[in-house]
Amino acid sequence: EARPALGRLFTKEDDLPKGPSVVLISHRYWQRAFGGNPSAVGQSLMVNGTPQEVVGVLPEQFRFLTANPLVILPMQLNRATIHAAGFNFQGLARLKPGATIEQANADVARLLPSLTDRFPLPPGFTKKMFDDARFGSLVRPLDVDVVGDIGAMLWLLLGTVGLVLLVACANVANLFLVRAEARQQELAIRLALGAEARRVAWELMSESLIVALVGGAVGAALAYGGIQLLVYLQPAQLPRLNEIALDPIVLLFTLAISAGAGLVFGAIPIVKYARPQMAAALKDSARGSSEGRERHRARNTLVVAQVALAAVLLVASGLMVRTFLAIRDVPPGFQNPEAVLTLRLTIPSAVVADRDQVARLHEEIAHRLEAVGGVEKVGVASSITMDGNSNNDPIWVEDFPEADASIPALRRMKYLGAHYFETMGNPLIAGRDFTWADVHNAAPVAILSENLAREYWGEPARAIGKRVRRTSKTEWIEIVGVVGNERQDGATKPAPPTIYWPMKTSAAAAGVPFVQRSMGYAIRSSRLQSPGFMAEIQQAVWSVNPNLPLARVRTLQQIYNQSMAQTQFVLVILGIAASVTLLLGLVGIYGVIAYIVSQRRREVGIRIALGAPSGEVQRMFVSRGLMLTGVGLVVGLVA
Repeated sequence: EARPALGRLFTKEDDLPKGPSVVLISHRYWQRAFGGNPSAVGQSLMVNGTPQEVVGVLPEQFRFLTANPLVILPMQLNRATIHAAGFNFQGLARLKPGATIEQANADVARLLPSLTDRFPLPPGFTKKMFDDARFGSLVRPLDVDVVGDIGAMLWLLLGTVGLVLLVACANVANLFLVRAEARQQELAIRLALGAEARRVAWELMSESLIVALVGGAVGAALAYGGIQLLVYLQPAQLPRLNEIALDPIVLLFTLAISAGAGLVFGAIPIVKYARPQMAAALKDSARGSSEGRERHRARNTLVVAQVALAAVLLVASGLMVRTFLAIRDVPPGFQNPEAVLTLRLTIPSAVVADRDQVARLHEEIAHRLEAVGGVEKVGVASSITMDGNSNNDPIWVEDFPEADASIPALRRMKYLGAHYFETMGNPLIAGRDFTWADVHNAAPVAILSENLAREYWGEPARAIGKRVRRTSKTEWIEIVGVVGNERQDGATKPAPPTIYWPMKTSAAAAGVPFVQRSMGYAIRSSRLQSPGFMAEIQQAVWSVNPNLPLARVRTLQQIYNQSMAQTQFVLVILGIAASVTLLLGLVGIYGVIAYIVSQRRREVGIRIALGAPSGEVQRMFVSRGLMLTGVGLVVGLVA
């Protein structure tokens, strides 16, 4: 529930089909455009070519899910113009106290059958099609949309950090074992003189807890610094980054983990040495004998565990590197993205009402952009690859009559001008591209992606000349080209089967005549980094119409990097964790071997005095380290 910082929120009257022209503005836009002046409420903004009154300013902390809009308009949904297949909206609701997601889903499911009774069907659709489609309810918690699939990545990172913590704890446990062994005679004498075992145990445990808690505190301080660095770097694909903080729950979790680690790993030397084994300890000390295998077993086990965990993380990190390289080798649907500038232009009906003139205006803008020095080619599309825009609808395919009785599978749809594929560097596999003549004549032609063509005809070339249509009643449209697949949803997602239409479509082809007013522009040029290039691009657009603002200006490389950001982030974190774990494992092995050498100094001296070569003595200890490493690697690879 948001409360306005100034003014009011929308009312039911604002949301009526012919309601007042009003907008809300974000706190950020209020500061930027109005300097934080309270008189902003009541002033007018030009939105889509029409004046809109500012009625409220949203609070600074307000976030519209994962988006960050500057201006918000009432939907003003007109039920009279909606048909049964036109509900392309998302709803947001707050459950009543005590209500569950399952109950809400069941209620929505009961309403769905009335959809075709209360709203007209689109041309070419029947009620049986909707019944056979078995549309279902999808009420879900808000965090599914806000957080998305980031949860899987965070669980992976939590597991990785957990493995690093285990290795670090194993190292500390080894150090405590060494200290306890060094004090074994002291502990044995104290127990022999009547000291309570639990008092000795608490002394050892308190040392472990102090080390663990101090380590936890230092870790929390480092985490705070790391969060500040993370916010500064602003990595993509981490939603609500500014809300990440060390809250009381995180601090309590850190305290619990630190105390738990101290208790668990501090118990190892207690179990081993805080028992009344006085006689054996005193006897070993008196005769100065070297340690037996029993006394090495706990330390060796911990070292093997460290190496095994390091191997697990190193293998995971290596696989992630291989995955990253494999993703980069897959054609994304474009080439040399660092040389492509993208932007979006919208021609509102208040600026240009005539549909034919909208298409001609987009063509003229494209030609003006091509005339800018250094620009090689300009393509126009309703969605640039990976820009987050998507439109899905069914298509009917000739020679596949089973689709006539039901709604076919949904396909990704894009609307194009000319030269889009050439500009992006996506090759034509068969047939031809669209021309501006196809657009202006609303030609009944279409282009398919390679995977969609193969789905029906096996070979892309066989799709040329075949026909598809938008509904079972509209005219047939000829397929004139097949192009390479585009990874529309990001580099890590499969390329959706896609059909491309001219940006202007006739009533016979689509049921109703329409033209795409909002189009993305792809501009290929070697001058993207040149000073003044962006100003020339703006001037080229405004020379056609000065009322068209340029939106979402970014390079294709930036779009591609954003789609890879989550994979890169996991790769970096896994690499760091694996390196730290490997380092800790090496330290653990070094510690064990160093301690064994120090404890066997007398034995080594005797061996050398009796003529044993120094190399043979060295191999005795090096082989010990190699054996522990080898066992740890085997266990880690199996894991």
